[in-house]
Amino acid sequence: MTSLRHVLATLGEPLVEVVVAPHGLGVPVTDVVILDPEDPLEASPGDLVLVIGARGRAAAPAIRAAGRGGAAAVAVKGATGADVAADAGVALLTVGAEARWEQVESLARGVVEAARAGGEAASGEVLGDLFALAQTIATLTGGLVSIEDTANRVLAYSRAGDEVDELRRLSILGREGPERYLAMLREWGVYQRLRAGEGIVRIDERPELGIRRRIAAGIHAGKQPLGTIWVQEGAQPLTESAETALLGASRTLAPQLIRARTLPSPELRLREDLLASLLEGRLDAESVADDIGADPSRPAQVLAFSLERSDNRQLRRAELVHLIAVHTAAYRRSALVSVIGGRVYALLPDLPEHSDAAVLALAREITATARRHLDVPVRAALGGVVPRLSEAAASRGDADRVLAAMARGHWAADVASLADVRAEVLLSEVLAFLGEQPRIRDPRLVSLVEHDAEHGGILVPAVLAWLDAFGDVRAAAGELNIHPNTVRYRVRRAAEVSGVDFDDPAQRLLTQLQLRL
Repeated sequence: MTSLRHVLATLGEPLVEVVVAPHGLGVPVTDVVILDPEDPLEASPGDLVLVIGARGRAAAPAIRAAGRGGAAAVAVKGATGADVAADAGVALLTVGAEARWEQVESLARGVVEAARAGGEAASGEVLGDLFALAQTIATLTGGLVSIEDTANRVLAYSRAGDEVDELRRLSILGREGPERYLAMLREWGVYQRLRAGEGIVRIDERPELGIRRRIAAGIHAGKQPLGTIWVQEGAQPLTESAETALLGASRTLAPQLIRARTLPSPELRLREDLLASLLEGRLDAESVADDIGADPSRPAQVLAFSLERSDNRQLRRAELVHLIAVHTAAYRRSALVSVIGGRVYALLPDLPEHSDAAVLALAREITATARRHLDVPVRAALGGVVPRLSEAAASRGDADRVLAAMARGHWAADVASLADVRAEVLLSEVLAFLGEQPRIRDPRLVSLVEHDAEHGGILVPAVLAWLDAFGDVRAAAGELNIHPNTVRYRVRRAAEVSGVDFDDPAQRLLTQLQLRL
């Protein structure tokens, strides 16, 4: 028997998304059924019901019927109210508009039938791609191929051939290189050469050690080693183009190994998707609380991390995710980490009282560790502590606002909270509102900006510098590196052009805000 959680882990976003799950994601799924609203509305306990003939609110009768029958979940296309499913006591899934129902049914049924047979569905395509590529390399080189990661674990290999030597046999059987052989390769400097950069490393045959001739190439992302390809010579010599093919394969494999290192397991990916849905306000906290191991009634906080520009950004971000996950889990067992829009978010649920100092120290430790071990600059922003898990999206919003203020240069340190940059954040939001509402702008200032743009652009900077200096002409002149009398003239000229009275406090405030646009 499988669970809704396992089905979702296999299907995943963007094929399906969870809208509401009144009984959590651990409910058992025993069958996949297709329901057309024109047919009798019936369902049985454990059914995953695919409603194919109705969209949105039109699916409400089918959802209620599924709830009455004890179905595990209902899948529909189109937006529909979560309240119908919540009242019916059944999980509701939305299916992507472009998804084909036969695809959803086939994948879901595959999971259910695999569970009935006591097995598991395939966990992904990356390793399958590696095995296929290993076989292609074997064909091009005429040898026996194995692909390893930097820990000497065998990730994939070509089909067995003749004359398999002891090193290859033991490596494949044990899924990693045997230590006595690895020690010899280290002693011969093989690994040092493989990790130093691109190029072919040749290892001569050693009959007394059970090692046949082989060639190898390191797999790299920039300067960072990702693994190794080994080609053992069999009964026939390697092809003349074997080394060229191996070099090309090592370059082709780099993105494959990056994917293998950066793609999470299906179960972990589901947890990340649930967290993303919670932080984006698409899923209620009660539906995911059990699956993320959090108490929905306890305080929570979100940390946001922004990775600055770097080489191998995708790989660096994956490493940063692992680093953040380790540190946050050490602080709160139920912490969760996910990537949304290029930023990394950590949810800290079940927070104790007076946790501010501890969370701030945690964020500083993470950024310092990232700079020290990953050699990448990382900014961290602390969202506000919210009283309930259901308000986590608001904490995430706070963190995003803080990161935006940091990116504009309003905070020099790597870590900031909303309290640190509150004035900059609020000013930015006021300006954003003003920018979106042209009807509340002063047309006199619009005319001033247009006039200034046509006549050298010198009046607006002078007015802004003068207002920022609270009318201190000398301070404004120093900021602009001009004479104080020049500031006085330009401010007076701006008043003449616009008709704004700079002696009026309200008009001065409005001028300062609008000119900042």
